[in-house]
Amino acid sequence: MASKAITYLRLMRPANIVTSVADVLAGIAIAGYFTGLPIVTNSFYPIVLLCLSTMGLYGGGIVFNDVFDAELDKVERPERAIPSGLVSKGEATALGSFLLLWGIGFGYAHSPQSGLIAVFIAFFALLYNRVSKHNRFFGPLNMGFCRGLNLLLGISIVTSALVQWYYVAVVPLLYIFSITMISRGEVHGGDKKNLYTGASLYLIVIFAIHFFSAHQGVQPKNMLYTLMFLIPFAWMIFKPLSVAIQDPAGKNIGKAVKAGVISLILMDAAWAAAFGAIYPAILIACLLPVSISFSKWFAVT
Repeated sequence: MASKAITYLRLMRPANIVTSVADVLAGIAIAGYFTGLPIVTNSFYPIVLLCLSTMGLYGGGIVFNDVFDAELDKVERPERAIPSGLVSKGEATALGSFLLLWGIGFGYAHSPQSGLIAVFIAFFALLYNRVSKHNRFFGPLNMGFCRGLNLLLGISIVTSALVQWYYVAVVPLLYIFSITMISRGEVHGGDKKNLYTGASLYLIVIFAIHFFSAHQGVQPKNMLYTLMFLIPFAWMIFKPLSVAIQDPAGKNIGKAVKAGVISLILMDAAWAAAFGAIYPAILIACLLPVSISFSKWFAVT
């Protein structure tokens, strides 16, 4: 029983799920929910609902990634749970379906708007895994939609904030577009052109978050707080990417992709700081060692 549970965790990629929680917390900070938040149970209840929602949605999407790639993984990644026989394709499908329904259910438990966003996340996750994954442009774009919507799931904690801040979802969309594009060479080696394009998109993302910290009416000191997270974020993503650019072998690209996914936590912390939520930003950053610890035991990509 314990070994089966570990296998299910392998399918769900817990290190990645931690980053999805960070997305939602960043969205909650953008919505301004943390400002003047009273320390009472009712205040944290909506946060818990949305965090549980994203955990189910991301976990379910990742499980279906392995379900739809089962035949390909027999050749490229035979050590994975389904091709290795540790779990059947039917069991994985049941797990993925349960997790997606879990995510949608907790979304609707918060509000109809959150529930609808959860439905769209589940839809785009399945669309990516089943249809668009292997398209050079629409695959990365599709995955970017999933992360952008995940940020909006957090923002939906305050319904009116969705109208005000919906467009910030473009930033994580660009970031995930770049990571997904870079990951194309994870197995057989990559194209330096893709890596340079990814690096350029990384820079756009960094400057976009800094722009928000400078032009959204927050206190000047919050620009410095934002840089406290943006600088290590930049170091974390560019260091392995520079190695991959010099030698675009599959293992180097894999390390760049892994760093790109986990460092989402620092990007989300920077979002929170940019909108004046410094203590939530620190809390989000504390998820980084949790995700790194999980990544040592469970695959990220």
